[in-house]
Amino acid sequence: MQIDNTVSVEDAVQALALVGDLSMGQPTDGSIRAARLAARLAQADGATLDACCHARLVALLRWSGCTANASGFATLLGDDVGGRDAMLTQTLPADNPLTVQSVTPLARIHCEVSGDIAGLLGLPAEVEAGLRHVWEHYDGNGLPERLRGSAVPTVVFYTSLAGDLEILARTHGLAEALQMIARMAHRKYPGPLARLLADHAQVWLDELDTPAPAAVDPLLARHVPLSIVADMMELKLPWLAGYSRRVAELVEAAAARADLSPAQQQSLGRAALIHGMGRAAVSNTIWEREGKLSAADWEKIRLVPYWTARAGVQIPTLRLEAALASHAYERLDGSGYFRNLDADGLGLPHRLLAAACAYVALRMPRPWRPAYSQDEAARVLAEQTQCFDANAVRHVIEAAGAPAAGAPAAGAPAAGVPAPAAPARRSLLSEREIEVLRRISLGESNKEAARVMQISPSTVRTHVESIFRKLACSTRAAATLKALTLGLI
Repeated sequence: MQIDNTVSVEDAVQALALVGDLSMGQPTDGSIRAARLAARLAQADGATLDACCHARLVALLRWSGCTANASGFATLLGDDVGGRDAMLTQTLPADNPLTVQSVTPLARIHCEVSGDIAGLLGLPAEVEAGLRHVWEHYDGNGLPERLRGSAVPTVVFYTSLAGDLEILARTHGLAEALQMIARMAHRKYPGPLARLLADHAQVWLDELDTPAPAAVDPLLARHVPLSIVADMMELKLPWLAGYSRRVAELVEAAAARADLSPAQQQSLGRAALIHGMGRAAVSNTIWEREGKLSAADWEKIRLVPYWTARAGVQIPTLRLEAALASHAYERLDGSGYFRNLDADGLGLPHRLLAAACAYVALRMPRPWRPAYSQDEAARVLAEQTQCFDANAVRHVIEAAGAPAAGAPAAGAPAAGVPAPAAPARRSLLSEREIEVLRRISLGESNKEAARVMQISPSTVRTHVESIFRKLACSTRAAATLKALTLGLI
């Protein structure tokens, strides 16, 4: 059976907006509210209907590159989620470490990935251009290109003003928010546009309390792979690259072996692709912490599936999948999260998803351990009878082709582990370049990749430069995103 793991562009945009909001420490409807304000500002400024739609899309997707630079902000601010929230609400301490020099590379990563995501979604060139310059300022002091005045796409100013109004009015009150915006007029955005916003701010904010009209643009009704959302989410932690894709492949195969209906197989595959959405709400400093996590750390991690469940509220067409995805970390003995369900509350789909997530995680390397072999992963999973259902584990292990359950067919890669590059794409990069790309996509430095591959760091650097040229990108995050989309890794 051919599984359809696609969603409308509108639904993909909404999912990406939610992940972006979580990554930036904002309410899950923050980008939705900002998008409505951006469209209203564009309309009041005399923009065309298309331009108003572009403003809405740029505002929804303005944080779509923020997972890619989360590690950099965690290093810079100590907490990528809380730190960026303080940055947006203008509550960072006066001695904060943000400088043009420290932020420029992070802005470059963000803008490149955001623009590439717009391209993957097939959005208009105006939307892509807006996202590639979303951090630019009217006075030329923005990032990453330091564009000035009319060189900055107008949609960027609509988005910046709308986003600032939504965030600052919510955190400081409208009167103070307008004063803060007025101080940034002629600097971050054109003065006349800031005054236009101020004239209508109260009315437009009040409108946000009423339901928004449904998007009717045929462009947004087209379908795109749901894996775009998974790939964007996993840029947050390099060692997660491709994880949800592999879980989806594995759980679909396991569901087929368990004789679940085609509809259930599809729901499981789609749930696997979005099960990590809530991970964006947890700082990289927690995910990358060495040693034992504190109780406070675990409280935040336990909310990951809760935030995933919230996606179903915001995106009704994914409600079933989001609910299923939010059970990925429940365990038979009640030790899982966030609901603490036990065996009585978990059906076979829940049990299959939990086992598939655990198996694929074992088969992939982590900063604190190497990847388990098929034999080892199958053994570890099968031994945890208090947590995982024996039948679900058996179906997952068999679907993965683990030796303990019979070898996979000759020439067929095991599910849940990295597959070789698709033949149709293989000619784009050499085998050596693909291996280098696979290493750097896991977050390895040139020296680390060179040590594993037994080549010199300078040779790795040469390969990386060639990869960037061939994939038309300039950052490792963008290269990883394109490589996943093209089936190179």
